[in-house]
Amino acid sequence: MDTKPPLPPFTRESAVHKVRLAEDAWNSRDPARVAQVYTEDTRWRNRAEFLAGREQVKEFLARKWARELDYRLIKELWIHDSHRIAVRFAYEWHDDSGQWFRSYGNENWEFNDAGFMQRRFASIKDLPIAATDRKFFWPLGRRPDDHPGLSELGC
Repeated sequence: MDTKPPLPPFTRESAVHKVRLAEDAWNSRDPARVAQVYTEDTRWRNRAEFLAGREQVKEFLARKWARELDYRLIKELWIHDSHRIAVRFAYEWHDDSGQWFRSYGNENWEFNDAGFMQRRFASIKDLPIAATDRKFFWPLGRRPDDHPGLSELGC
């Protein structure tokens, strides 16, 4: 059976690592890559959209990143237990008219024993911002290790 380390039960260190792996995957903006960390029968709530299964996740992510341009995300561990992790996050993006947004949210994740996410519940709010108010500056892709996180940025 495939596994997606780090595996539950999570320690603080392994939970922080799992969160960073998720951030890195989402910053790739590759729906197929991101979907591989979820169980085949994963269940999601993203805002008011309910998804069931890895294929729906891939379709959702393709739609998301076609609309949310120049997407850059930072995730931060909030709390964890043996098989669950809660994160807070923010991401910046712009629409096709050039309007920038910073989207803030929280996610609750539940993992199976093999380290695949079986449930994801996300609450997100979009804040229109001026381009001059952006805080996430790095080339598209993985956030560099020396770029500040959410707490350091005051987000």
